[in-house]
Amino acid sequence: MSHPERGMQIAKNLKVIDWLKTEILDQIANLFKGLHHANHHLILDSLASLVVVTYVMARRIGISFRELDQAVVSKLREHTREGHQLENWYGDLSSLEQHMNKR
Repeated sequence: MSHPERGMQIAKNLKVIDWLKTEILDQIANLFKGLHHANHHLILDSLASLVVVTYVMARRIGISFRELDQAVVSKLREHTREGHQLENWYGDLSSLEQHMNKR
Protein backbone atom coordinates (compact mmCIF):
# COMPACT_ATOMS: atom_id res chain seq x y z
CA MET A 1 0.00 0.00 0.00
CA SER A 2 1.40 3.40 -0.96
CA HIS A 3 1.82 6.21 1.55
CA PRO A 4 -1.22 8.24 0.36
CA GLU A 5 -3.43 5.13 0.53
CA ARG A 6 -2.10 4.31 3.99
CA GLY A 7 -2.78 7.87 5.11
CA MET A 8 -6.34 7.64 3.82
CA GLN A 9 -6.87 4.37 5.71
CA ILE A 10 -5.59 5.93 8.95
CA ALA A 11 -7.81 8.99 8.48
CA LYS A 12 -10.81 6.78 7.70
CA ASN A 13 -10.13 4.63 10.76
CA LEU A 14 -9.87 7.71 13.00
CA LYS A 15 -13.15 9.02 11.62
CA VAL A 16 -14.84 5.68 12.31
CA ILE A 17 -13.48 5.64 15.86
CA ASP A 18 -14.85 9.15 16.44
CA TRP A 19 -18.22 8.05 15.07
CA LEU A 20 -18.20 4.99 17.37
CA LYS A 21 -17.51 7.23 20.36
CA THR A 22 -20.56 9.34 19.53
CA GLU A 23 -22.61 6.16 18.99
CA ILE A 24 -21.70 5.01 22.51
CA LEU A 25 -22.89 8.32 23.95
CA ASP A 26 -26.06 8.23 21.86
CA GLN A 27 -26.91 4.71 23.00
CA ILE A 28 -26.26 5.59 26.66
CA ALA A 29 -28.69 8.49 26.27
CA ASN A 30 -31.23 6.14 24.67
CA LEU A 31 -30.75 3.66 27.50
CA PHE A 32 -31.44 6.37 30.08
CA LYS A 33 -34.54 7.42 28.17
CA GLY A 34 -35.71 3.82 28.02
CA LEU A 35 -35.14 3.39 31.75
CA HIS A 36 -36.94 6.65 32.51
CA HIS A 37 -39.97 5.63 30.46
CA ALA A 38 -39.77 1.92 31.37
CA ASN A 39 -39.61 1.16 27.65
CA HIS A 40 -38.41 -2.46 27.43
CA HIS A 41 -37.81 -2.31 23.67
CA LEU A 42 -35.67 0.85 23.89
CA ILE A 43 -33.71 -0.54 26.85
CA LEU A 44 -33.00 -3.82 25.07
CA ASP A 45 -32.12 -2.09 21.79
CA SER A 46 -29.75 0.34 23.52
CA LEU A 47 -28.00 -2.39 25.51
CA ALA A 48 -27.59 -4.53 22.39
CA SER A 49 -26.24 -1.55 20.47
CA LEU A 50 -23.75 -0.80 23.24
CA VAL A 51 -22.46 -4.37 23.12
CA VAL A 52 -22.12 -4.23 19.32
CA VAL A 53 -20.38 -0.86 19.28
CA THR A 54 -18.01 -2.04 22.03
CA TYR A 55 -16.94 -5.03 19.94
CA VAL A 56 -16.57 -2.93 16.80
CA MET A 57 -14.59 -0.27 18.68
CA ALA A 58 -12.27 -2.96 20.02
CA ARG A 59 -11.69 -4.30 16.51
CA ARG A 60 -11.03 -0.82 15.08
CA ILE A 61 -8.31 -0.20 17.70
CA GLY A 62 -6.67 -3.57 17.15
CA ILE A 63 -8.29 -5.80 19.77
CA SER A 64 -9.76 -9.04 18.46
CA PHE A 65 -13.23 -10.21 19.46
CA ARG A 66 -11.64 -13.23 21.15
CA GLU A 67 -9.23 -11.02 23.09
CA LEU A 68 -12.12 -8.86 24.28
CA ASP A 69 -14.12 -11.94 25.31
CA GLN A 70 -11.12 -13.23 27.26
CA ALA A 71 -10.65 -9.86 28.97
CA VAL A 72 -14.34 -9.78 29.95
CA VAL A 73 -14.19 -13.29 31.43
CA SER A 74 -10.98 -12.35 33.25
CA LYS A 75 -12.65 -9.23 34.64
CA LEU A 76 -15.68 -11.26 35.77
CA ARG A 77 -13.42 -13.75 37.58
CA GLU A 78 -11.46 -10.93 39.20
CA HIS A 79 -14.59 -9.20 40.48
CA THR A 80 -16.06 -12.50 41.68
CA ARG A 81 -12.84 -13.34 43.53
CA GLU A 82 -12.74 -9.89 45.12
CA GLY A 83 -16.32 -10.17 46.39
CA HIS A 84 -17.96 -7.57 44.13
CA GLN A 85 -21.37 -6.55 45.49
CA LEU A 86 -23.24 -7.64 42.35
CA GLU A 87 -21.81 -11.12 42.81
CA ASN A 88 -22.42 -11.23 46.54
CA TRP A 89 -25.99 -9.95 46.31
CA TYR A 90 -27.23 -11.52 43.08
CA GLY A 91 -24.61 -13.87 41.58
CA ASP A 92 -24.69 -11.79 38.37
CA LEU A 93 -21.00 -12.01 37.59
CA SER A 94 -20.65 -15.78 37.87
CA SER A 95 -23.89 -16.18 35.89
CA LEU A 96 -22.49 -14.01 33.10
CA GLU A 97 -19.20 -15.91 33.15
CA GLN A 98 -21.09 -19.20 32.80
CA HIS A 99 -23.08 -17.75 29.91
CA MET A 100 -19.94 -16.57 28.14
CA ASN A 101 -18.21 -19.91 28.63
CA LYS A 102 -21.15 -21.75 27.04
CA ARG A 103 -20.93 -19.73 23.80
